Amino acid sequence: MKKLIALFAVLTLASTTAIAAVALSGSASVSYDDGGSAASDISSAATLTVTGTAGGTTVAAGFSLEGATIETDSVTMTSAIGPLTIVADLHDEVSAAAAGTDDGDGDKILATAEGNDTGITVSLALAVGDATIATNADGDVTISGTFSGVTVSYAVDDDEFTGSASIAGMDVSITNDGGDTSWSIGTTVSGVALTLDSENDISATFGLAGNTMTVSHVGDRAEVAETATNYSTEAAAAYTTVAISRDLTSGATLAATYDTSDDSLTLKASVSF
Repeated sequence: MKKLIALFAVLTLASTTAIAAVALSGSASVSYDDGGSAASDISSAATLTVTGTAGGTTVAAGFSLEGATIETDSVTMTSAIGPLTIVADLHDEVSAAAAGTDDGDGDKILATAEGNDTGITVSLALAVGDATIATNADGDVTISGTFSGVTVSYAVDDDEFTGSASIAGMDVSITNDGGDTSWSIGTTVSGVALTLDSENDISATFGLAGNTMTVSHVGDRAEVAETATNYSTEAAAAYTTVAISRDLTSGATLAATYDTSDDSLTLKASVSF
């Protein structure tokens, strides 16, 4: 009997140790959109992330909890060996898309064939003076560091350059992709967080009587011309959104968003754990 009790105690300890290395996190939300002049709509979403750690290796799996099944969104394994960081993508997503599928830059003219999205990325980071130089298996190079109180990051791949710096309380980012340059500036003035970018988008976030209020203006968009792979997209008019959110003692967050593009009001309750 004593041996059985001792064996049970050992098994319990082993199980507790294993569980202690596993972390659960996720989020859930439900939204009601009055639709403005259109029909109203109710939508919901829930996600779960399971993270397991053993020494210097971490495995993270993300899932969508929607409908009658649990959908796997991502599975990655990350490990570090000295200056090397190895990330293995273990999940093969559904990447096929039919012609006409909207990808955000215009409907696709050509269909996209299914491919294998799994793979391994190996990156190397070395400190050289006050800077850190990093590279990965694709040949992308990133140089970052802090010099005289200014934080600078510089990244280059085949046809894209990205540079960012924090100067006198302002966060500045510049990107050049194939000759197309974009930029953004963010700063905080008297407790108000302001952002401005090269597309005339402006956002201001500040506290208001225990709530958080965010006012965003999205500039108009010019028509996107048709390319060899994408249909053209129409020009879009500018619009403004006003969002007010409040954290409740229950742990949930309530938010109300008004959108001038369709005169709609969206009420959303969400929680993260």
